[in-house]
Amino acid sequence: MKKPRIEQPAKTADGGGAGRVSLYGAAVEYGIHCMLWLIEPRAKPVSSRDLAELQGVPSALMSRIMPKLEKAGLVTSTSGISGGYRLAKAPQDITVLEVVDAIDGGKGVFDCRNIRKNCVLFRGNAPAWITSGVCGVHAVMLRAEKSMRNEMSRTSLLDLAMGFGELAPADFGPNVGQWLDDRASNREIARISAVKDSSRKRRRSTNE
Repeated sequence: MKKPRIEQPAKTADGGGAGRVSLYGAAVEYGIHCMLWLIEPRAKPVSSRDLAELQGVPSALMSRIMPKLEKAGLVTSTSGISGGYRLAKAPQDITVLEVVDAIDGGKGVFDCRNIRKNCVLFRGNAPAWITSGVCGVHAVMLRAEKSMRNEMSRTSLLDLAMGFGELAPADFGPNVGQWLDDRASNREIARISAVKDSSRKRRRSTNE
């Protein structure tokens, strides 16, 4: 007899499951990765647009993520065409948990509805033995959440960067830094050019 075919979940290019619902959204992944590129101090701040392009992330999404990180005190910002972001604290003092909570608002693992009291045999009057104390299911989820948050709270941006640095070629970090610096310089050149063009137009308008 031919065995029935068991459909396997679709895989993404990186091996993950396609369409799988996760506890934390893509914004958390984007935010953490982009924060890592703010660790190395730069002469000029890094724009959210450049961070987005560097990581292949939608720029509109990054423009919503970075203000959340700023509000949480994890980054500082300057405005204008030469503006951008810098870390507000040393990378060893910023935990993964802080970044996650800043972006996704301290999302809990489990929302207990306390359905243990709804058994039809109780006829709407659940006895004390079933309602007292924390629900066993909820207790498991609380322990799991505590373990997860503890792991994120003891892992810093610097820890992540050091792990990545062990894998990357020696010239990769400097190459990224040069790319970011070039982008900042190009924006400054564009700003100066725009100011000069505006000044010339005003002079021509005055002389006419």
